[in-house]
Formats: sequence, structure tokens, C-alpha cells
Amino acid sequence: MGEPSEGHPGHDAAVCAYFHAAVELIGRRWNGAVLQSLSAGPLRYRELKRRIPEVGDTMLSQRLRELEAEGLLVREVDAGPPVRVSYALTPKGAALAPVLAAITAWGHEWLRTGAAADNGSAADGGS
Repeated sequence: MGEPSEGHPGHDAAVCAYFHAAVELIGRRWNGAVLQSLSAGPLRYRELKRRIPEVGDTMLSQRLRELEAEGLLVREVDAGPPVRVSYALTPKGAALAPVLAAITAWGHEWLRTGAAADNGSAADGGS
């Protein structure tokens, strides 16, 4: 079980630790939505809030600070006037775009949520 197979990395403690840390980071509530929103380009706080209306102001601010501390996004201040603050992905954050797209595609294909669950979905053949 611990032996790597051809073309697949070993399932040793180091591999599991990296995987777990990555999943914890992008899976923390609202982090994925913030990163996904910023993948199209820089946004100001209010624009982010409009794209993710379910998140509260305090939580959004906290998640932005955490993602900045992790090096996934940068906070850019334009002194203005008026002062404008925007957020943009760093190269480290942008590298997550294909990962988030793959997770979104998988979820769309295999998970039932919201209206898709009410009307049938690809997961059950639409029945």
C-alpha cells in the first residue's frame, strides 16, 4: 500500500501531509469562492462581496487576510483620491485556478445541490 505505483506518487506521510494541507486551505469556508472569483482578475472588496453575497463582511475580511498571509493574493491600495483597495491573485494563487476549475467540474457532474437537486441532475441521469 505504501509503495508507489508507476505514474503515481507514493502514499507516504509527506504526500498525505501536502494533500491534506492543500485541501484544508482551499476547503476552508469561503476560500474557494474568493479564489474562484479572483481567478478572472483583480476585484475591489465590494465587487467580491457582490459575487459572494452569502458571506458576511467580517468573514470576507478575515478570509482575505488569511489568503494574503498564505501568499495566495495581494491587497493593492491606490491612494486615490478616493482611496481604492483591490485584491488580486499572486502566481501562487493563480496556480490554483485549474485545480478549482477541476473541482467545480467534478461537483457539477457528481454532486446534487440546490436547484439541480430539485430538478434532477447529471448524477442521476436527470430523473
